[in-house]
Amino acid sequence: MAVREDLLAAGLAVFDRDGFEGATVAAIRTRARASNGSFFHFFGSKKELAGTLFLEVLQHYHAAVLAAIDAPCSAQEGIGRLIRAHLDWVVNSRREARYLFEISRSEWTEEVRDAQRTQNSRLAEGVERWRAPLIARGELLPMSSTLFFSQIVGPAQIFCRAWLSGRDRSDPRLQADILIACAIRALVAPQAIQQTGGTP
Repeated sequence: MAVREDLLAAGLAVFDRDGFEGATVAAIRTRARASNGSFFHFFGSKKELAGTLFLEVLQHYHAAVLAAIDAPCSAQEGIGRLIRAHLDWVVNSRREARYLFEISRSEWTEEVRDAQRTQNSRLAEGVERWRAPLIARGELLPMSSTLFFSQIVGPAQIFCRAWLSGRDRSDPRLQADILIACAIRALVAPQAIQQTGGTP
């Protein structure tokens, strides 16, 4: 399976350098030092490799997010951990993050749509395991998991996308404290904020 992993790593590098349209199977094979036969043994096309790569990168991202709330933590602490996990992953895995958030296109992932849904469901379940007891205790405001996650990731993505595209050179992690403070005000019940003095 080392050849498959080499091809995926080469695909990521070539897509990052040339974009999807500019990338060629030949360039990916050359970077991976793989034969034409090896490429087509694992992937039917450049698009199929792109979809598979999307799933792998998505899995790495989800693992980083879920690791942040693996240990028990309060509503405010968990929000802080989730936002920092997102920012850290983007900065520390820049090429993967750029692929996931800037380069990938929905039409590449048609063939892996069911697997993508499964991965997204696992992420939602993991977040809910932490979130549901806090909603039940009145610490977190009740809302759909989609709306909750949009408040965690959405504002941070404005800074991350600007950094990934090169429009802004400043490290998006510099915005972590204010992003966390804003998310706490949006997601934590007012009485829970008052009890802790508003600090995570």
